[in-house]
Amino acid sequence: MSLQWTAVATFLYAEVFLVLLLCIPFISPKRWNKIFKSRIIQTIALYGNTWFMVAMAILVFLLIDAFREVRKYSVTERVDVTNNPTAIEHIHMKLFRAQRNEYIAGFALLLCLLLRRLATLLSQQASLMASNEAFKKQAEGASAAAKKYIDDNELLQEKLRAAGIEVPEGGKKGAGPQEENKVLKEEVKTLKEELETSKKALQKSDSDVQAMKKQAENLTVEYDRLLEEHSKLLASSDKKSD
Repeated sequence: MSLQWTAVATFLYAEVFLVLLLCIPFISPKRWNKIFKSRIIQTIALYGNTWFMVAMAILVFLLIDAFREVRKYSVTERVDVTNNPTAIEHIHMKLFRAQRNEYIAGFALLLCLLLRRLATLLSQQASLMASNEAFKKQAEGASAAAKKYIDDNELLQEKLRAAGIEVPEGGKKGAGPQEENKVLKEEVKTLKEELETSKKALQKSDSDVQAMKKQAENLTVEYDRLLEEHSKLLASSDKKSD
């Protein structure tokens, strides 16, 4: 086997190993996605498309060359071997090598495409799994919040009834969903107003605290100044008494 076909055969063996590795069932797509997004793989992938196109071009050229060799040595019926009995064996050997090279180049080309497709599908599957988990958590959170809101609403209605306050028809069982939605919207609006009021009160409190802090700092500075002047006066009085 010549050097070029030895390299192609080695490349084919490496492709078979990688395909089998990607098909291992206990390695999840998330793990493969992390491997694909690692720094080393990302560095290789910068020129991956160029390398892929170059490899495809080389394999296509070798496949065409092998196909030409097969056509060239498929002439055993038209060769006169009466004067040279070993010619037929030589032609068969050449034909066998050409067919072998044709299969090597063809399978290498096929596995090259298969590897690229497998890597793409694994990355897409990992992204879909991550999105599915995010949607699932979001739906569970929304369901829990809705359930808590309904429980709070029912508790509030019971307290209102216990206090002798008439509950709107939307809060009673059997009422239409539109009435209930209307009541809920009004309650949400009220809660928003209370929240805005609380925010304004908090902002005002923060402003007052900042003003008091600034005033305290000014008082501290003034106290230090007065203390210094008092020390100077004491010192001057001691000198006069001497």
